[in-house]
Amino acid sequence: MTRMTYRQALRQALLEEMMRDERVFLMGQDIAVEGGMWEVTKGLLDLVGPDRILDTPISETAILGAALGAAMAGLRPIVEIMYNDFLPAGMDQLVNQIAKSRYMFGGQISVPMVIRAPCGYGFGLAAAHSQSLEAWFAHLPGLYVVMPATPASAKSLLKSSIRNGNPIVFIEHCLLYNEEGEVPEDQTFVPPLGKASELRSGRDLTLVAWSLMTSRCMEAADTLDAQGVSAAVIDLQTIAPLDIQTIAKSVRQTGRLAIAQQACERFGVGAEIMAQLAEMVGGMLAPPIRIAGKNIPIPFAEVLEQHAIPSVKDIVDASMRLVKGGAGK
Repeated sequence: MTRMTYRQALRQALLEEMMRDERVFLMGQDIAVEGGMWEVTKGLLDLVGPDRILDTPISETAILGAALGAAMAGLRPIVEIMYNDFLPAGMDQLVNQIAKSRYMFGGQISVPMVIRAPCGYGFGLAAAHSQSLEAWFAHLPGLYVVMPATPASAKSLLKSSIRNGNPIVFIEHCLLYNEEGEVPEDQTFVPPLGKASELRSGRDLTLVAWSLMTSRCMEAADTLDAQGVSAAVIDLQTIAPLDIQTIAKSVRQTGRLAIAQQACERFGVGAEIMAQLAEMVGGMLAPPIRIAGKNIPIPFAEVLEQHAIPSVKDIVDASMRLVKGGAGK
């Protein structure tokens, strides 16, 4: 094991995969010379050369279209989009071309491309730079959606995504880039996509989260444990495909479910989890709850920004009400 930041783990995964496979290359705005907005690719230009890491014009449509063509031609592009909020600028390429090309060609081609894009709040970047849009992308048949929560999963899941034959939206929370953790040194560890991780077992309720909310649920579980409540914590890791079986197994043991998501509450990933579980476990499950972002654009002011996103205290309070049989909100 080596201790490193989430940013360093991503950079290491990119470098290892570029060294392993000459078809892998990077493209995005200011990622070569400057190392990207979030400095994930900083220093790679000197290691891989200008033919393998390309600065692009400021056009999400052009970037995504070029990457699609490269993937269809047999290369394995990794695109960096500065914020996941900017992906809608290239939505026609993403929705009508990238997600559907393999299907429309009858499986005769593959589209092995990864679109890396940060999400989240915490820097006062306001409504158009702080969203969590994973539910948009997960709704599209043909796209994988991956959201790692730790440095270890960031590295391993990025390697898995690069080696996959499908287009993948790989979303990184901007508040996680400086978070440190233990990362395996084994370069061959490539876990399957579409598999959740049970980080903690419990008997009283199941907490499900992904990305930044995973660490908040782990912290909340510690607080709950001190109050006599045993909470299981499941990190989704992959939003699409969704590992509902791992969640269902835990819920069958605890009988209660709370889902923590940064994205606003309505029409989100949490709602999809609740719907699928209702079909699977039915009456075995107490009314589940969502601990989610407010149904508002992310504010600019720090105090309002913090209020718009679930805190550890919000998760603890809602979980206690669920265990005690009260309302979830």
